[in-house]
Amino acid sequence: AARAPLVRERLRQFGQAPPAEGAALPGARRGSEARGGLQRVLGRSPRRPSMQAQSTFSVPSTVGTVACCMCGTPIAPNATNMCVNCLKAQVDITEGIQKQVTILYCKVTGRYHSPPNAWIRAELESKELLTYCIKRVKGLNKVKLVDAAFIWTEPHSKRLKVKLTIQKEVMNGAIVQQSFVVEYIVQYNLSPEAQKMAANADQWVAKVQVRQKVEHKRTFFFLEQLILKHSADAQCIGVKSKPDGLDFFFNHRSHAMKFIHFLQAVVPIRHSNAKQLVSHNDKINVYNYKYTFLAEIVPICREDIICVPHKVSRAHGGFGPLCVCTAVNTSLSMIDPFTLRVVHMDAEKYWREPFVHLRSSKQLVEYVVLDVEPTRGAAVGKFQLAEVQVAKASDFGVNDTMYTVPSHLGKH
Repeated sequence: AARAPLVRERLRQFGQAPPAEGAALPGARRGSEARGGLQRVLGRSPRRPSMQAQSTFSVPSTVGTVACCMCGTPIAPNATNMCVNCLKAQVDITEGIQKQVTILYCKVTGRYHSPPNAWIRAELESKELLTYCIKRVKGLNKVKLVDAAFIWTEPHSKRLKVKLTIQKEVMNGAIVQQSFVVEYIVQYNLSPEAQKMAANADQWVAKVQVRQKVEHKRTFFFLEQLILKHSADAQCIGVKSKPDGLDFFFNHRSHAMKFIHFLQAVVPIRHSNAKQLVSHNDKINVYNYKYTFLAEIVPICREDIICVPHKVSRAHGGFGPLCVCTAVNTSLSMIDPFTLRVVHMDAEKYWREPFVHLRSSKQLVEYVVLDVEPTRGAAVGKFQLAEVQVAKASDFGVNDTMYTVPSHLGKH
């Protein structure tokens, strides 16, 4: 009561109406809220409420919306204050970008024309073809390319479709993203190499003759897969099939030499070369030649049975003479089925003392394995010595003849 005039005076200073006479003053209230209010009135700092009290009275934050300036749809605030549909209607970021492009394709060499003078090889829906198609579109340098993908079309339709997604900054710094489709019209045209071949089939500079004199083409099929895998025929202008192999034609001697080096790195071969003078000019000392390279693959294939000559067996420390070819790559891999000794012979050693197979895989007879008894401690890699009991497949139901033979396939 003694402090009542002081409290009323303080309230008037802070712009608050003082309580009526006889009413309870803030200082007379009980509880933490009354004491806090009185302390603020008296200029003192009130006690901070506990964390539990603060969380009880927290107000959740909400994001306001504004009306689109064009259609009035409530939207989140942005730099243009327009909804997506109105922004697309007002701004077209694909303006000035080609929607239809014509590209040239050579059916003979399988290459696409890349201006001004280049011709590139690319498979359908490959990364190389997608890169080529994007570079042919004019106007993409003014926008940011986000994504690109092929849309499937019929292979014979002579049409390619690519879906592009781009971004561009428009009004007030807003970034708009848009997708559209570019159609490519494929027109057939002959590359310079194809034109030479069409005018004269002998317009080649270098030829590589790949030969292997065997009854079956197991090594040749393996070589064909390697050529396709590593695109070793990318600079080849023509291929012809021959009874013992293939002929590859090139426009430059260096391309043929590169192909020969590739063959040496994957299969055991020996090669020779010859050249023929086509024309010459004595005044400027220019001579035009045609080059022919012969690459002969060793006539041994995987799973062939070989009887090595006595001289070769003695040179390898008494290896064989009966052995089995297990692999053909840069060298011949042969194994002795009785001792599990393995010998690797490169092309140079083979052609120094050449030999042929005793039996090929097509000449072998089918037997059925009845029992396998491995030999202890006799194992090299995936091979293991074993005593195998077999019977001829054609003898089942006819007789009970069985054979017990040693084998290197104990683990198989």
